[in-house]
Amino acid sequence: MASLADGEAAFLRRDYDAARAIWEPLVKQGHADAGAWLGSLYANGLGVERDSAMAFRYYLLAAERGNVMAANNVAVMYSRGDGTEMNPERACYWLRTAAEQGDGFAQYNYAVALTSGIGMEIDLAAGIVWFRKAAEAGHYLSQARLGSLYAQGVGVAVDRIEAFRWLSSASRHGVTRAETELQALLGVMSEEEKAIATASAGILSKREGTPELAV
Repeated sequence: MASLADGEAAFLRRDYDAARAIWEPLVKQGHADAGAWLGSLYANGLGVERDSAMAFRYYLLAAERGNVMAANNVAVMYSRGDGTEMNPERACYWLRTAAEQGDGFAQYNYAVALTSGIGMEIDLAAGIVWFRKAAEAGHYLSQARLGSLYAQGVGVAVDRIEAFRWLSSASRHGVTRAETELQALLGVMSEEEKAIATASAGILSKREGTPELAV
């Protein structure tokens, strides 16, 4: 029987029918990653008609079998009512599931939910913990959010040096919001703060492409 890798090779050749024919039997055998791949075919209309409900079905199946990427997608689809009914509480459940497995995308989205009150009561302290986890792993949007919170003193004490650290890292990689807030921050920092912040700031790692919750 063809393997998951055979399906991936077919996908890369843009032979989506062949990829689907390989992955469908694997899903029936309980293969989580094959389910996630099938979800992506239906979500993007690759070799099949775009079908959000089918995409959700396969993503959920994969998520229940432990695929972290699928869990994050299930959460976003629940939050938007895309392919399923809108259910912020279920969205948060799947975000936390993926976040606890170390997925930076999910950590960011879960932090957004916590700090915005999406599907749960606002919990700034917990949200900051998750923004930091994702930021330290190199997630730029999390770095921007964390820097903003430190600059404004939201949920934490104002710390302009810590704000500079995260906003400068995010702005170096094109996060417009971070660039704007960094300029405002520099306008209120003392020369001593600027010197300390510049000396301590490092270039952090990169990870892009997070599907975001709407806030």
